[in-house]
Amino acid sequence: MTLRAGVLSDTHLIRPDSRFKRQIRHCFNDCDIIIHAGDITEPSILEVLGNTSVYAVHGNMCSAKLHKQLPEATTFPFGDFIIGLTHGARLGYDIEERLWDLFPETDCMIYGHTHRPTCHKIGQVLIINPGSFQATSRYGSPGTYAILEAGETLVGKIFEIPPTL
Repeated sequence: MTLRAGVLSDTHLIRPDSRFKRQIRHCFNDCDIIIHAGDITEPSILEVLGNTSVYAVHGNMCSAKLHKQLPEATTFPFGDFIIGLTHGARLGYDIEERLWDLFPETDCMIYGHTHRPTCHKIGQVLIINPGSFQATSRYGSPGTYAILEAGETLVGKIFEIPPTL
């Protein structure tokens, strides 16, 4: 059986609006879990994710309440794999280099903060940054997210949010 995780980051919303709710339903309706890599901003954003299991960390733009409620970094199982999750704001200029110190024994490392989507492997470790879900990139790119699938192997892919949503 293959498990599916929706991965997002950098939502940067004060409150969930109808557009955000449509985007979440469209992008993650068939996901077993949702992973949020920080800059959620306010707790009401997490409520939109519904009854799906959520793994989340706080980012540098999160409210004080979320800083207390969520960790800066965490690891958790996903199928037969171990996922490491952080926002990355406090890791310095080369976030991916510092991930190895934070998560030395994971199968996948997920981070946010840069608003630049990436999904690649270094050796056997999958590295994912889903980009900015709300298209807040200074480069004018559309909102992006990732889907992570765990079956016999771990596979990730970046998607753009359809502009019509």
